[in-house]
Amino acid sequence: MSIKVGIIGGAGYTGGELLRLLIHHPEVEISYVHSNSNGGASVYSVHKDLIGETELAFASELHFDLDAIFLCMGHGASKIFLEENKVPASVKIIDLSQDFRITDPSHDFVYGLPEMQKEAVKAAQNIANPGCFATCIQLAILPLASKQALSNPVHINAITGSTGAGQKPTATSHFSWRNNNISVYKAFNHQHLKEIKQSLKSLQADSSDELNFIPVRGNFTRGIYATCYTETELSEEELVSLYKDYYKDSPFVHVTDSNPDLKQVVNTNKGIVFVEKHGDKALIVSMIDNLLKGASGQALQNMNLMFGLDERMGLNLKPAAF
Repeated sequence: MSIKVGIIGGAGYTGGELLRLLIHHPEVEISYVHSNSNGGASVYSVHKDLIGETELAFASELHFDLDAIFLCMGHGASKIFLEENKVPASVKIIDLSQDFRITDPSHDFVYGLPEMQKEAVKAAQNIANPGCFATCIQLAILPLASKQALSNPVHINAITGSTGAGQKPTATSHFSWRNNNISVYKAFNHQHLKEIKQSLKSLQADSSDELNFIPVRGNFTRGIYATCYTETELSEEELVSLYKDYYKDSPFVHVTDSNPDLKQVVNTNKGIVFVEKHGDKALIVSMIDNLLKGASGQALQNMNLMFGLDERMGLNLKPAAF
């Protein structure tokens, strides 16, 4: 099998991360990498670590003689792109923006969180890749919803690396502000809450609507570290058993018995989850790499499933030891 793919918006962080994965994927042929602002330039002139890895240049023209296309553009841009370009029905679409994550009769995108609906992903023509915070938080609390055990408010604190803000520098992402600094943003009102609640309701219709989410900007480059707690009658033994059973067929999610740290997932497609009981509260720690399991790695995982491949193909990545 040779899957011909195109990448739209290849100059950003998610496009670059996807390239790093796809150029070594044994079943993928990259037909082109499109960029409005870098047409004709070598890919490694933008993604400098790819020197020696590929001789691809950014394309400024489009074609759809493809098997699949990845949309790695800003939020809102994917919808506009698909309105302006008639992508043939035979081409599978994997969108990394938030444009199609909420189920709506106006589109046929499947929400692509394999740990919740792997079979739906396998059968899908179009995938809406989940958000990074949404992925990390859902890995923490979906098992409770699957057990109809998420009826109390959930309190969430999650800290993300600077790459989550995208490549374009802003007042809160450039180095001199971000380094040795930390701040809260979009408290209780982050856009990823909608897709999280949608997933929870699909598993437990009466799950609590009260998700008290405090997102935090971290002073590191990549990764998300989330701590969640909620009241539950389940014992610690029952919680651990529930989580291990829920993820038994999820090769990238690991339920650990020891308190984990963020470096265990950085530069991998892993999600690591740790759960313990404190009084009447379950404490769940969840962590992912925001650019991999939170974006491009999960997009490739979804592509593998859509084409009947092992979902781990091309994603055998190792964290740095230090």
